[in-house]
Parts: sequence; C-alpha cells; structure tokens
Amino acid sequence: MITCSLILNILVLIPVCLTLLFNVKKIQDAAGIFTPARGILLAIYISILVSSVFLLFFMDVKLAFALLSIQILYKVLSPLTVKSIKNPIVISNLVIATFHLATIIIMLKSGSVKFDF
Repeated sequence: MITCSLILNILVLIPVCLTLLFNVKKIQDAAGIFTPARGILLAIYISILVSSVFLLFFMDVKLAFALLSIQILYKVLSPLTVKSIKNPIVISNLVIATFHLATIIIMLKSGSVKFDF
C-alpha cells in the first residue's frame, strides 16, 4: 500500500507541477495567477514528488510514514486555509489524504512501522 501511495503522489504531481511551472491557464482557476505563494507551493509539490520517487526506489518505511503523515495534515488543513471546500485542489487534497490515511492505518496495524521511543 505504501507503494500505491507513492505512485499516486507521482501520477498526480507530475502534471500538477508541470501545469504550475508553465502557468497553464486552466490552473489559474483553481490556484490563481502566479504569485510568490504559488511558487512556494510549487516548490513543496516538487519536494513531495522527488521524495516519492526516491522512496519508491529506496524504501524506508519511517520516511514514507513521515511523508504521508505530513501530506495528510496539510491536505486536511487546506479547506480551512483556502476557506472553501469547493475548490478543485481542496477536493483532490481530501481524496488523496483519505487514500494516504488508509495506507497509514495499514502500516500501523501491520506493524510495518515501529518507533523507538
């Protein structure tokens, strides 16, 4: 399931990053015109993309857990920060967060992730 979450990240983020990078008109409806904040969002998306590709080839369960957990948190917070649940990015964030949450639950129940406290 970890692999599925990482592949989902890659499949979603490649077109999203390219669309933001080339400022495709269609993205402006959901993400607005280019601003420094949108540039920072692109940097975060590229970081998640690169991390997902890295973990796909060099799996580390704890790093995958951390990446997916951070994604769940920011994606669930997005309706609050955007102040809308109707925005297409917010909707996709919530769908992806649900998928990643299922992965996290499976990781915890299977005992595949252990923490040394």
